[in-house]
Amino acid sequence: MAISLLSAITTLTRFSASSSSASINFKYIFSRRTVFTASPKRQKQRGCKIMASTSPVPETYSATQDKITAPYGSWKSPLTADVVSGASKRLGGTAVDGHGRLIWLESRPTEAGRGVLVKEPAKAGDEPSDITPKEYAVRTTAQEYGGGAFRIFGDTVIFSNYKDQRLYKHSIDSKDSSPLPITPDYGEPLVSYADGIFDPRFNRYVTVREDRRQDALNSTTEIVAIGLNGQNIQEPKVLVSGSDFYAFPRMDPRGERMAWIEWHHPNMPWDKAELWVGYISENGDVYKRVCVAGFDPTIVESPTEPKWSSKGELFFVTDRKNGFWNLHKWIESNNEVLAIYSLDAEFSRPLWVFGINSYEIIQSHGEKNLIACSYRQNGRSYLGILDDFGHSLSLLDIPFTDIDNITLGNDCLYVEGASGVQPSSVAKVTLDDHKLKAVDFKVVWSSSPDTLKYKSYFSLPELIEFPTEVPGQKAYAYYYPPSNPIYQASPEEKPPLLVKSHGGPTSEARGILNLSIQYWTSRGWAFVDVNYGGSTGYGREFRERLLGRWGIVDVNDCCSCATFLVGSGKADEKRLCITGGSAGGYTTLAALAFRDTFKAGASLYGVADLSMLRAETHKFESRYIDNLVGSEKDYYEKSPINFVDKFSCPIILFQGLEDKVVPPDQARKIYKALKENGLPVALVEYEGEQHGFRKAENIKFTLEQQMVFFARVVGHFDVADEIIPIKIDNFD
Repeated sequence: MAISLLSAITTLTRFSASSSSASINFKYIFSRRTVFTASPKRQKQRGCKIMASTSPVPETYSATQDKITAPYGSWKSPLTADVVSGASKRLGGTAVDGHGRLIWLESRPTEAGRGVLVKEPAKAGDEPSDITPKEYAVRTTAQEYGGGAFRIFGDTVIFSNYKDQRLYKHSIDSKDSSPLPITPDYGEPLVSYADGIFDPRFNRYVTVREDRRQDALNSTTEIVAIGLNGQNIQEPKVLVSGSDFYAFPRMDPRGERMAWIEWHHPNMPWDKAELWVGYISENGDVYKRVCVAGFDPTIVESPTEPKWSSKGELFFVTDRKNGFWNLHKWIESNNEVLAIYSLDAEFSRPLWVFGINSYEIIQSHGEKNLIACSYRQNGRSYLGILDDFGHSLSLLDIPFTDIDNITLGNDCLYVEGASGVQPSSVAKVTLDDHKLKAVDFKVVWSSSPDTLKYKSYFSLPELIEFPTEVPGQKAYAYYYPPSNPIYQASPEEKPPLLVKSHGGPTSEARGILNLSIQYWTSRGWAFVDVNYGGSTGYGREFRERLLGRWGIVDVNDCCSCATFLVGSGKADEKRLCITGGSAGGYTTLAALAFRDTFKAGASLYGVADLSMLRAETHKFESRYIDNLVGSEKDYYEKSPINFVDKFSCPIILFQGLEDKVVPPDQARKIYKALKENGLPVALVEYEGEQHGFRKAENIKFTLEQQMVFFARVVGHFDVADEIIPIKIDNFD
């Protein structure tokens, strides 16, 4: 099937949008090497107007100047696709070395998504320096989504190298040293490691290992120990095995006990998990173990993030009783669990990736521990200091409204966060002597350091609550109105709306500065990021709305949100579009197949056939969809591929050819069916991309092609950017 489709599929590794627009209106990229030119007459007949604007757009604009009246969607913006794709680095974690310097992992789109460890400069004003040599990339493919790819101990880092998935030991300070492998070479990258921790007692590295040598779709996951003593590489020693999945192996300060999280099919770690503690013998084995949380069948809970204090007390997060992830403490003497502070808020998040770190124990004196923690409540994050003895919480006043991980520094916290005007960043938060107030806040790393010069173009997120199809039930979203200091639309016109359905689906839309969203709003689009039933951040009850109802609740809520915004006068009912990636791509396709709310859609590595997904996806999610979908009948009736005759509007598809989560055949299957059914459809495939696009040129191309696709098929405005559209089957 792949060979027969190649003539109609755009397969790209790098593409330049430059063209000579003086002689033609636009070009169609139809195959890898063939370029077709469309006549101006046909363009007019289709109502498609693609313009190439060459006049520069100012990055700032005086508020005293009169605005230009122009149709929504046609506005010029300095936030180009080049700016979006090249500016946003991804953060893969933070740590502090033995000298108290910050170390971070950043993924660089301009280097094909290569993960690089970077060291904070020793002197203020100096430039940060790369730790990772150019021939290495720090990234693990454990459970496909990775995370927890490195660990710092003193001046040593252990990291996972992307190409071969082996672990390497490297000196942070030595510029001349090369990374040394510490795990065996199995010939292929079939064994991955993640979420490791140093064990000084035995001079070893304890980590989660995923072994795919016997079966790529049914890997074996264990907790193993890797010796750091000699030059000879030994096979890792298995410490804990027998469960389907493991995470968070954490040693106590004396190396005598190890905590970990495990869970079993068919559960995901946020459905039901167990927290265990194993006792370490003199030869380094786990000789006894006790289940701390998750063993009681009358209590449904999903413990996560175990952590030992300097005194050897075990803390963790779980959602027992109130259904929200709250901090708890283990009383070892009688195997009792105590809640430290109860709040209808989430002190952790779903374990999609390894290495989550939502809290840090910053001080331990006597019976008192001070814990820096973050939590989410009603659509925003908070940072606070929790006193476990007094059961009190003191909030820290910082600019971030969204917080991910926290890393403890010397008399400070390094906080990964963002806000509506601040992109994903790391801030150094200095505390007072009592560790209860923030006395200084300084951004030390930014995913997009130059974004503030575009501030006048930013659309600020508005948290909205809208009614669902269930009477009395609400869902949530972040609405971004069109925003451009130079342009305005006529009072009679309503903006086109792009509805985004987030991935997961057990995940959450966040109201933070995202240049991909600002790309749309600065051109005159309204944009809404929906937290449908099943999203996280609102407790277990809200999260479980999707169990057995994926393809129903999420679809209904996205449609209800769009309808709500139309009724509020914030969107044009005739120009409603929807987009989503992965699980969000499935919601997009299901909404287009089973509802008539939207007029066009874009699916990024989305699911079209649920049965195919179940048969081909990786182990971590192989039983996930059973809980979400339901019966065999549901698998058929909720798969958009089985109802292509119900699609009635144009669709564009984007797919990575190395995607193991949603294999390429999903996109090809829906593309072929829709093409044969006569619907306008286009498919873009990217070589070298997996689940989610990391290369700057592909991020750019995807963004631009969505924009021009919607402009052509929805109509009523000219795109101001110079974009060469790909061919749309059954349309061009």
